[in-house]
Amino acid sequence: MARDRLIDEDAGDGLHRIVVVGGGAGGLELATRLGDTLGKRRHAHVTLIEKARTHFWKPHLHEIAAGTMDMGLYQTDYLAQSHWHHFRYRVGEATHIDRDARVVHLAPLTDEGDEQIAGPRSFPYDTLIVAIGSLTNDFGTPGVAEFAIPLEDSQQAERFHRRLLNASLRAHSQAGALRPDQLQVAIIGGGSTGVELAAELPNTTRTLISFGIDRLDASDDFRIIVIEGAPRILPALSEKLAASATEQLGKLGVQVRTSAKVSEVLREGVRLESGEVIPAELVVWAAGVKASEVLQNFGGLEVNRSNQLVVRATLQTTRDDDVFALGDCAACPWVGEHDKTVPPRAQAAHQQASHMVKQIRRRLAGKPLVDWKYRDFGSLVSLGEHATVGSLMDGLSGGNVMVDGWFARIMYESLYKMHELALHGYWKVTLSTLARVLTRRTEPRIKFH
Repeated sequence: MARDRLIDEDAGDGLHRIVVVGGGAGGLELATRLGDTLGKRRHAHVTLIEKARTHFWKPHLHEIAAGTMDMGLYQTDYLAQSHWHHFRYRVGEATHIDRDARVVHLAPLTDEGDEQIAGPRSFPYDTLIVAIGSLTNDFGTPGVAEFAIPLEDSQQAERFHRRLLNASLRAHSQAGALRPDQLQVAIIGGGSTGVELAAELPNTTRTLISFGIDRLDASDDFRIIVIEGAPRILPALSEKLAASATEQLGKLGVQVRTSAKVSEVLREGVRLESGEVIPAELVVWAAGVKASEVLQNFGGLEVNRSNQLVVRATLQTTRDDDVFALGDCAACPWVGEHDKTVPPRAQAAHQQASHMVKQIRRRLAGKPLVDWKYRDFGSLVSLGEHATVGSLMDGLSGGNVMVDGWFARIMYESLYKMHELALHGYWKVTLSTLARVLTRRTEPRIKFH
């Protein structure tokens, strides 16, 4: 077995070594802001460890899957980002840490053909922030790994899109009648991801037909079904919002099955606990989230049943003050809400990244750390090109205010703009937004490859 190669790029200069593991929304925002402040002024060394080469904002994955967004226009290259914002990017997947030696160990790096690019490596740290996000939780359901497609990253979203296009072309060119499962899409999980994908797909099917796959009928041949085990979709949100989303999905021709628990995913469909089989050529698993299993033995840190690292309100892990965690992989107490943890939302990761910048500054200055308090600004769900519903927190009453229409759409789009601004600044975001507007006027509304 190959030994890890210890890489101490900062040996001898005495600067504090900050290592961020995971380049998702929270991790990349944190590395960028730390690089712009501490790294640029040589107050500390900032390193980001991430196994992917490019970053894509996870809440937009349903649009990649539907083909209504060109990933090339929205992804961020980690190496370029690190160069422009004064931190180091090191490609690789962290497997465990040595808390006594304060070292992060990485697995060997291989290419698509399993040819090794780099052997096992190790990077020392003084402060470690774990931000590796979350994965889909299949709850041990048979057939999920073999026949269902999760939407955890851009590669999986593009895989679903390719399979949808291939299924459409196959049905368009065949001589005989369609099989019962053909062009049927079963989306298991009625949370935000499943609902947003279901709302986006009708636009994709209509566009495919209008561009020449005209032997098919968008209303009769394509069938989209959302399967949710709870009594309603969007169970984490208000009943009023869920009812509005259900109504909108019905207008789009999407069938919603609630109180329907899946017992098995088949090659050509889904079996429910009742024994009913729902035919489906494509199955998307969007039910439940958990943190990576690698955290179960990540230096002996405390984890919960969902593999999340248990942290205190300071975002420090319970067993090591030098190790912090944020985002979906962290089980953080919701200050002011008894026995609740902060929900896995993009706004939480954004707030935690901003707070961590202040925590690091206090840590370097030898000052005591302060607790982070989650501010819930509400929830928004995109229901296709022209509809968005959600609830926003009313600062006066402390309750939720239902929003929809153009105002809700603008608020939904602003969430991503906040993320972009944190990464790139005002001028680059302005110019890239203009470029996308111009591109959408000269290109088809969905990708055909």
